[in-house]
Amino acid sequence: MSTRTFRITVRGVFDGLTTDQRSELLARAAEHDVLRAAFTAEGHLSYDLAARSAFTFRFADSGEAEEDILEAAERAEEAAKAWLAQRGYSHKNLRSSAEDLSQAPLGKRQRRAAAEKYS
Repeated sequence: MSTRTFRITVRGVFDGLTTDQRSELLARAAEHDVLRAAFTAEGHLSYDLAARSAFTFRFADSGEAEEDILEAAERAEEAAKAWLAQRGYSHKNLRSSAEDLSQAPLGKRQRRAAAEKYS
């Protein structure tokens, strides 16, 4: 059985940030910029507090079976909650979506490369 790669996105909204928390997040905004966003095992947080109080965590995970994506999404949500709780950031509207990359449609270049490989 082959390993499947999952991308999990956990979204939410900061809720009731104190002035100090907001200042802390703004001070670290450059490292959490959406242009630096990546799917990582530990999760990457991005936000733009100047625009709105929403945030996104991006996680990479894997599993053996198609059903493993549900557990991966659950782990990602728990990791996001833990990160927020450790820093005392209240949040609301937490939700996740997950994608199994083995099921993702191939782009034009990938289809061409696959066709050449098997020709």
